[in-house]
Amino acid sequence: MDAIPDRVKVAVIGAGQAGLSVAFYLRRFELVADEDFVMLDRAPGPGGAWQHRWSSLRLGTAHKVNDLPGMGELGISFETADRTLPAKEVVADYYGRFEEHYRLNVHRPVDVRRITNDGVDLRIEYEDLSPQPVEELKSRGFFGRRRKTFEAAAPPPAPRGELRAQFLVNATGTWGSPFVPYYPGMGDFRGRHLHTSDFASAEDFRDENVIVVGGGTSAIGFMLELEGVASGLTWVSRRPIDWLDRQELDLEGASAAVSRQDEAARAGRALPSIVSGTGVPKNRRIAAGIDRGLLVAKPMFDRIEADRVVWSDGSEAKADAIIWATGFRPELRHLSPLRLREKAGGVTVGQGAAWHDPRIFLAGYGPQASTIGASRAGRMIARQIMAMI
Repeated sequence: MDAIPDRVKVAVIGAGQAGLSVAFYLRRFELVADEDFVMLDRAPGPGGAWQHRWSSLRLGTAHKVNDLPGMGELGISFETADRTLPAKEVVADYYGRFEEHYRLNVHRPVDVRRITNDGVDLRIEYEDLSPQPVEELKSRGFFGRRRKTFEAAAPPPAPRGELRAQFLVNATGTWGSPFVPYYPGMGDFRGRHLHTSDFASAEDFRDENVIVVGGGTSAIGFMLELEGVASGLTWVSRRPIDWLDRQELDLEGASAAVSRQDEAARAGRALPSIVSGTGVPKNRRIAAGIDRGLLVAKPMFDRIEADRVVWSDGSEAKADAIIWATGFRPELRHLSPLRLREKAGGVTVGQGAAWHDPRIFLAGYGPQASTIGASRAGRMIARQIMAMI
């Protein structure tokens, strides 16, 4: 990979769906990678967050993966992709081919640590992880997310560098910022706490008592995979599951969720859960799980003890592991020196741009979340940048 330039017009951080979509339109506007714009990505290879997902996950069993703009030119589409292969392999392959075809020159693995003002420019401080053995970095949880949920993973020493840019497109997504709510007794639990981003294989829970927490598609997927593997399996959710009697999410439900995300982003509030606004469609596999009594969620437990969880009515369930499928938050820590976050908990964003600093665009944030429209937002953000260059 070529050296990272010292200064560019546009820096794009993150090469998942949102970052690649913006980069595609920058190229359409005849900007050249590593001359006019640069792409930095912390992951070891193409694929965005999908490359970190568990190997048994297949396309069509979770949120839909939308095609990137311009993928048709390569003759590939997720609509016709091989669904017998792990989703992580398919997405990594397609994204890698996309990057090469459009000559995006993504620099990886590069971890952006801090962004500050430098006059009219933005100074981007980063660590180049490429000299480090990839397998060692993976084993320390460095690519999957910046910090372990319950155990800090100290980043390895790496060469530091910095570059300057007129504009910044932050497309870091959420995978690096898992959310786990606090419940009494969490520290007393002798079993394993895991988040969605820790899940690797159902076999890791063979003959164990497992509690799955969450009301979205990840929690449902874990329940289906762990059935017949775990010796005891309990599903709990903080809210009732809003089942939809259809195979896929309809446009009306998706539009309503986008509107709620947009309203929160414009007001600088913390972003609401997507699934809480859309509900969960019942495909055949899910419907069968409901019929046989597997996918019936209990209300949230009251506390955690050393080897079990306990409800307020005194009922309990033994636990060797608790999987927290409780979602993610936008990964924005590297932007903290710019003081964009509001007291209400979010960043005020309209049409993809930060309200308090028009040099900064948040791709894949709020209504542009990757599962419901990051591709469409790429054109909008690129056009705004071009209007100001």
